[in-house]
Amino acid sequence: MATDKKPADTSAPLLIKRYASRRLYNTETSDYVTLEDIAGFIREGRDVQIVDLKSGDDLTRQYLLQIIAEHESRGENVLPLGVLTDLVRSYTTDIQSVVPQFLAQSFDMLRQGQEQMMQNFGTQIPGFEALQAQQEAFIKAMTGGMASGMGQNWSGPSAEPEETKEDLSEIKKQLADLQDKLSKMK
Repeated sequence: MATDKKPADTSAPLLIKRYASRRLYNTETSDYVTLEDIAGFIREGRDVQIVDLKSGDDLTRQYLLQIIAEHESRGENVLPLGVLTDLVRSYTTDIQSVVPQFLAQSFDMLRQGQEQMMQNFGTQIPGFEALQAQQEAFIKAMTGGMASGMGQNWSGPSAEPEETKEDLSEIKKQLADLQDKLSKMK
């Protein structure tokens, strides 16, 4: 239902208000939006904040998780069953406090690997920006914003010198080690 109106300031989070009727209202364009519209804003790189109009409670995390759940239920499986199981377990164990940091670091390493791949190929991969936006939304949903400062504002290949293939192998090894440590903490 979102209109084609362009927001004036895309650096500030887009404020969405939830009315008692559970309808979501875009304060910049003065129209009602759906979860899919909100997912679209996020894919475009826009931060959103969803608040309850009456109580003022921040509902952003709840709605981001709902967007992820809807995509997963439609067969757009990004999260392996084992990861979902480990996430559920992490809510009832002592490792709950390290999970957000682990996820943030894992996605940071994934972004670094993607950057290296982009530098090696020297070309744009179709759908790369959408994948990047989905990853950032996932990180925000899973870490509750604790990932800030951990590479979350990655904006594509940088002008840094190319890393070697050994560096990419090292990143892959570190990610595997982190996943192994998390599995052993069960």
